[in-house]
Amino acid sequence: MTVPGPADIAVPRREQILRAAAELFARSGFGGVSVDDIGAAVGISGPALYRHFPGKKALLSELLVGISEELVAGAREVVSTRPPRDALEALVDGHVTFALEHPALITIQSRDLDRLPRTEQEHVRRLQREYVELWAQTLRAVSSDVDEPTAHAAAHATFGLINSTPHSARLGRAAMAALLREMALRALLAT
Repeated sequence: MTVPGPADIAVPRREQILRAAAELFARSGFGGVSVDDIGAAVGISGPALYRHFPGKKALLSELLVGISEELVAGAREVVSTRPPRDALEALVDGHVTFALEHPALITIQSRDLDRLPRTEQEHVRRLQREYVELWAQTLRAVSSDVDEPTAHAAAHATFGLINSTPHSARLGRAAMAALLREMALRALLAT
């Protein structure tokens, strides 16, 4: 059992539970983790988890819907307040930061999205499409000769590059961020 350390004392219990669930889901898969496992990771009983979440699927929903909403909100802010080239760089920087800070969520998203109830799955998919569209529009504003299908494909390819972080982050954080940023921008601007 992992008991919260001094750094976790200031973190609200709900956030501790979400962090622990993300790590456990990423490591063992949604089906391989019980509420008792999650509770033990934060120093509470499994049933005590129900004071904070109605169940394990609610945890998964909050993780995946929450990060999708956060990414889209950040992208909207960037594209609405910056010139296209600056916006493209900021989109890359934001996604690199996300990937380095939340590798567990990348793993969960790719493996366990289908475990969400249908309405939440559809919501996440809509958010993902909007996120891709924001990237594609920005790329087309930077490179006017890029057609729409190519811009969408380039955005997806860039996500693949950056989202490889759970498997490829072999450098220190700053070096990995710089490498991902440079590679992503070169790939996007080569289209």
